Amino acid sequence: MPKTLCNGAMKDQQQAIRAEYIQRIEIEAMWGRKHIVWDLRRDVNILSGVNGIGKSTILNRAASTLDHLAGGDVNVKDIEGVKMTFYPEDATVVRFDVIRSFDRPLFHSNLAEKMADKNVKTELDWQLYQLQRRYLDYQVNIGNRIIELLSSGDPDGQLKAAEVSYPKRRFQDLADELFADTGKKIIRNSNEILFSQDGEELLPYTLSSGEKQMLVILLTVLVQDKQPCILLMDEPEVSLHIEWQQRIIEIIREMNPYAQLILTTHSPAMVMGGWMDAVTEVTDITVV
Repeated sequence: MPKTLCNGAMKDQQQAIRAEYIQRIEIEAMWGRKHIVWDLRRDVNILSGVNGIGKSTILNRAASTLDHLAGGDVNVKDIEGVKMTFYPEDATVVRFDVIRSFDRPLFHSNLAEKMADKNVKTELDWQLYQLQRRYLDYQVNIGNRIIELLSSGDPDGQLKAAEVSYPKRRFQDLADELFADTGKKIIRNSNEILFSQDGEELLPYTLSSGEKQMLVILLTVLVQDKQPCILLMDEPEVSLHIEWQQRIIEIIREMNPYAQLILTTHSPAMVMGGWMDAVTEVTDITVV
């Protein structure tokens, strides 16, 4: 599910001030000796460095801090040595998503035993299972907006309704385009995510690891519904073909230009779309 942090004293959701992005992340005494000060861009932030230097640790500490703030006061932004500054500074709510890239089996947890759907066997499957529910909610929301527009009497109602439905169609077009080499197509008249291949119906859990990973990314960004959201990704290039690596930031930015992207990577292909200026070396934000 998407994570929304909110001020517990807030009486009316309409009074909420949504954070648009994180301005700065500070981590005190990481591993007992390093202090991190990272000033972030509004759009894309790529953390780079050699193995073992702390890229994933920084991302995980940021994700853990956001998670700890859930249900509490967003204005208390210093949790266990991690301090965050949001824009605007008086924000009371912030939405964020974390995408995990590794497709490990679920046997290390109790999730596999608790799952109603026995097709869910890996961590990517679990993310897809959760996203299926978010996708259903998203479709209900846009359906209600379309009905409201078409019945409003607004002369531009049909045009506005088409604009509301466009992101879902674009998501479907992208899925078909990206999976075209294997002949897979998304089934467009289904409320759930299903694919067809050579006349056979496929569940998303039967896709390859790379396909599942790409689908997780596409779905996560789609259901953000073009709202300001912080998206954290640890080595999203894992399992992705190099052409997908080159396109992934471009695709995310197209689907939700209001998302702040924070990711770690070892892949030069990830920055080939003109994102060299978004790369930060861990050594450049570290004070011993």
